[in-house]
Amino acid sequence: MSRIDDLIKEFTPEGVPFKALGDIAVLVRGNGMPKADLTTEGIGAIHYGQIYTRYGVWTEDTLSFVTPETASKLASADPGDIIITNTSENLKDVGKAVAWLGTEPIVTGGHATIIKHSEDPKFLSYWFQSTSFSVQKKALATGTKVIDVSAKQLAKVRVPVPPVEVQNEVVRILDRFSDLATGLQANLDEELRLRRRQYEHYRNQLFTDTTGDVRWSTLGEISTKVSSGGTPSSGRDAYYGGDIPWLRTQEVDYNGITSTGVTITEEGLRNSSAKWIPKHCVIVAMYGATAAKVAINEIPLTTNQACCNLQIDPEQADYRYVFHWVANEYERLKALGEGSQSNLNAKKVKNYPIPVPSLERQRQVVETLNGLDAVVSELSVIVSAERDARRRQYEYYRDRLFAFEELSA
Repeated sequence: MSRIDDLIKEFTPEGVPFKALGDIAVLVRGNGMPKADLTTEGIGAIHYGQIYTRYGVWTEDTLSFVTPETASKLASADPGDIIITNTSENLKDVGKAVAWLGTEPIVTGGHATIIKHSEDPKFLSYWFQSTSFSVQKKALATGTKVIDVSAKQLAKVRVPVPPVEVQNEVVRILDRFSDLATGLQANLDEELRLRRRQYEHYRNQLFTDTTGDVRWSTLGEISTKVSSGGTPSSGRDAYYGGDIPWLRTQEVDYNGITSTGVTITEEGLRNSSAKWIPKHCVIVAMYGATAAKVAINEIPLTTNQACCNLQIDPEQADYRYVFHWVANEYERLKALGEGSQSNLNAKKVKNYPIPVPSLERQRQVVETLNGLDAVVSELSVIVSAERDARRRQYEYYRDRLFAFEELSA
């Protein structure tokens, strides 16, 4: 911070001027360019939807392209310009900006505005992340389900405009901070990845050790009941919002289910194929992106029809052992799926083989895996907490860097 203070004293000792964005830039609203226009080669293009999740503060390359014919009809961004989103379903994503630092002009489409200016592009793009901008865009935003900050409204935003030497120093500090945070996070993520691989290695070893009294059975044969659920009609408000937990497959992710994101009513239960299952069932997702993933319900609940619910016979198997076995078999079980989403069915789940050692041996496996899982889970919590701490630290220092004393009129 002292270097910036020295620069401010040298170049603007009485404070930093704040100016309306429209006074320091020309704002060009984009149009057109649906996702169907995007190609893998041609003229570089940034779709507004990609800015939310695929781009950072700046980029030198585009993820997508359009044909020259399409590009000729679109708004063009020159190197150094900033592309900012105008529309989103939430206030956080509105006004997310990316500075284009490539060597050639590119294009963008609707729901985005190109900011043409003569400031340090990364300085402006970093500023668009700041709390100062966030407060202003909140006051200018319109809409409820779809939030919009138009180019006309963006032009009213007041931006600090320090000398270029100060802008460059702010960028240098934030670039360095971002690099350090990214490097630290990459190391933590790699450590977590290695621990997960280690856990999977030991889990696989435990299940491939078939010495001793081990018999082979199927998931159906070691269950007292196998069932699926149902979905109450989505058009009936009276069927939803009750006190009956209703599990969907997207919530099945190698976890213990203690609550569900959606609940149904007694009327919804009566008028659908949904049915209660007792706690400690092994639940296997059969459809969609989570097909072959597994969970255990720690509470009685109902499920949709895409869940295969195994009520494990306690005289044959420990439900936690079965859970770990199915988790270990994810790739092989998923490979049995059919169609574009590799969907399973209850018959395939029921017929899937499982080694069944003595209950004592099963509980030993469970104890070992629970211990290893606890280590991985603890590290995952640490990584998440570290990520949050670094994000808050970054935001704090970023906002301090932009907290310029304004030049008196």
